[in-house]
Amino acid sequence: MTTIEILNLKCGGCANSIKKGILSIDGIDEVSVELETSKVTVNTSNEDLLLKVKEKLASMGYPEVGDANTILHKAKSFVSCATGRMTSES
Repeated sequence: MTTIEILNLKCGGCANSIKKGILSIDGIDEVSVELETSKVTVNTSNEDLLLKVKEKLASMGYPEVGDANTILHKAKSFVSCATGRMTSES
């Protein structure tokens, strides 16, 4: 298991989007998101898979702490958040 601390995590909608996005990566079949600590835990220590996870998180607007948090990241996180909220209400 590997834990990644991310930026822009605001709510359960964000968490739902993150889970769905990360689970779409081949080789990842378990992910947890801790809202209080802004941490994502995945069931791998494989460096190639971890790179894919981090790239996916950044593309969704949730870059790893220490990476640049651009306005584009923030905008994408709002879209991911809204999508996650709509998905969880269905």
